[in-house]
Amino acid sequence: MTGGITPSTRPRYVLFDVDGTLMDAVSNQRQVWRAWANRYGLDADEVYRVALLTRPTETFAQVAADHDPHECLTALHELEDEDVRSGVYTAFDGAAELLHALPRGSWALVTSNYEHRVRGRFRRTGLPMPDLVVDAAAVAEGKPSPVPYLRAAALLGAEPQDCLVIEDAPSGVRSGLRAGMTVWGVNSEAAVEGVHRHFGSLRDAVPHILAFASGARGDTAA
Repeated sequence: MTGGITPSTRPRYVLFDVDGTLMDAVSNQRQVWRAWANRYGLDADEVYRVALLTRPTETFAQVAADHDPHECLTALHELEDEDVRSGVYTAFDGAAELLHALPRGSWALVTSNYEHRVRGRFRRTGLPMPDLVVDAAAVAEGKPSPVPYLRAAALLGAEPQDCLVIEDAPSGVRSGLRAGMTVWGVNSEAAVEGVHRHFGSLRDAVPHILAFASGARGDTAA
């Protein structure tokens, strides 16, 4: 083998977050939480601020402690399902090209959302449908716990050290790092603390992700 990047004989896998990584859903999330807050007579901006940092049940405990959390969650799910049916979603530049180029069985989605909504959004944006989605219902602990990413690796038959995590948010980055995986950040001006590499956009990361998936050892870290 001549000098330069050398291929690895071990299979490589890519694990993607969804919202903020493969598709832009910020405005949808804000609208859903605003509608939910209005239903309960709460300050929508404050509710959304808390929701960005916590899981829904934790959000309810902070902003609507006097309401039944099961009722709160049902209301939120209704609004989210309606948004999947009628909302406007946009895949980030490069997402379709990237997912079509990755071999089947070499990638999965790891999300704090629910699988039926993710698949609905993928249909709306025209992204290729994933074979594997590890969603909120699949694990007892969500991000930043390593459990979601470890679960995805196990289902793919992958070792953590052979997995690349693509994330945009601190909790997801911590999840991937705690799982012992390579973690790259995308779609932000500043790098999230801890990432092995940072790209300002998903488009910028596409050739490097494909190189990793092909087994190029020279494209694993900064």
